[in-house]
Order: sequence, then structure tokens, then C-alpha cells
Amino acid sequence: MNTNIVSLRLEESTLKALNTLAHSIDRPKTYLIRKAVETYLEEYADYQIALDRLNNPSDTIVSKKELKKRLGF
Repeated sequence: MNTNIVSLRLEESTLKALNTLAHSIDRPKTYLIRKAVETYLEEYADYQIALDRLNNPSDTIVSKKELKKRLGF
């Protein structure tokens, strides 16, 4: 179920680019905004996992040389 929960202000140039893109792909602006938010959240989740692993002292870091060896290159 979709719910209308957000109101936002955009710079005029951003709004113009959004309108242009929406028109060129024949999709509503809300579609593009929804996709942008979904993509951001997925990317942020990946970033957070990587950051957590980097800061975890028990998680070993593998060198490029070791990785190539493990992959058989």
C-alpha cells in the first residue's frame, strides 16, 4: 500500500531537471522520487555494512594479493 507521507522543497534547478526527466521517460515525478529514495536507502545500507565491518576489530582485512590468491588469479 502506498501512502503519501512526505512533502519536500526542491531548488528550482532540481525541480526543472526532475520535470524534464519525468517527461522524457513518461513517468510521474513521484515515481522518480520514490526510486531515488529506494536506491539511496539500499546504497546507505551497503555503506553501513561496509563501515561496520571496517570498524570491527575481529573482522580480518584481506590484501589484494591474498584475495587474488584465494580466487585463483
